[in-house]
Amino acid sequence: MSLDPVQVMKGQDPMPNTCPPASNGDSKASWEDSKDIHENMGTTKKPKSPKPENAVTIAVSSRVLFRTEKEQKVFEQQGIEEYLRYQVEHENEPFAPGPAFPFVKALETVNTRLRELYPESEEIFDIVLVTYNHAHVGVRLINTINYHNLFIERFCMTGGTSPIGYLKAWHTNLYLSADTEKVQEALAEGIAAATMFMSDKQIEVSETQLRVAFDGDAVLFSDESERIFKAHGLDKFFEHERENENTLLDHGPLKSFLELLGKLQKKFYAKGHRLDCPIRTYLVTARSAASSGIRALKTLRAWGLETDEALFLAGAPKGPMLEKIRPHIYFDDQMFHVEGAAEMGAIAAHVPYGIAQKYPHNKSTNTSK
Repeated sequence: MSLDPVQVMKGQDPMPNTCPPASNGDSKASWEDSKDIHENMGTTKKPKSPKPENAVTIAVSSRVLFRTEKEQKVFEQQGIEEYLRYQVEHENEPFAPGPAFPFVKALETVNTRLRELYPESEEIFDIVLVTYNHAHVGVRLINTINYHNLFIERFCMTGGTSPIGYLKAWHTNLYLSADTEKVQEALAEGIAAATMFMSDKQIEVSETQLRVAFDGDAVLFSDESERIFKAHGLDKFFEHERENENTLLDHGPLKSFLELLGKLQKKFYAKGHRLDCPIRTYLVTARSAASSGIRALKTLRAWGLETDEALFLAGAPKGPMLEKIRPHIYFDDQMFHVEGAAEMGAIAAHVPYGIAQKYPHNKSTNTSK
């Protein structure tokens, strides 16, 4: 049974608990503290879950939605039976929020707005909680979901087996996990996916607008241009982009997710809410605007897609820009960009795809992405 912990950024400690009533296993927070809240929730009518084929389905690992460091130590040091016993004994202690928590809350904010405008539509976000855990742990997870007032009705508890086959059955559009190998499996199956990490710093994010930022090459686009850069250097990369300015880039692993975000944005635009749309998207790329940016923009336009903002950094660090954007999630295929974002407190996820996974980063020549 594989129960790897949420990966911690190199050189960093786990993010401090910012939700005092909840627990990562170290505190004695009790479910009784919020008993009245949960009793009242029973009288509140919850929205109906959409059919998976109609919704934008986001599958989230329990180890990125919540913090489970203490429990992981029990598993590693004392084994599976003691781990299960510990979870049952502590099932009335809700987990604290993990790195994907703000993203999921923002998805629910968008759903609230969509239901107000389109009460009968099932074109909304649908969250599936995916975990390697045994079903015995489900009680604690349900308690935690209710404690944090999340609307997650769909669970996938695999008891240690791979969840990838179930992702396709759920019509999953995005999978977020702490397990890089499982993320790579999902990508190989054509499912948009990324690995999330704990950070010791996290900036505040909007509670009214979902903000999603994307890298370009090997994320929205294929790694075609990145391969030229890695093999032949920066000058050849610029030459290749000029020669192929009017040739569309192939799609990357996250293109489909941007497409779905754009589809939901248009539902708000149709009701006169372009200026206060609760979804905002960003392209944040190390490409240079004049020398290599035009191909990226022409590709997006030809696909019928757009991002609300496009930042061409010409090799400058992405962290400071992401600190200003304050995204609920930023997708990048290179770990040094993910680490740079985390240093600034931005929430970032690694897309382990493309040629960059085979080459170490050279800071002096980082201008292609």
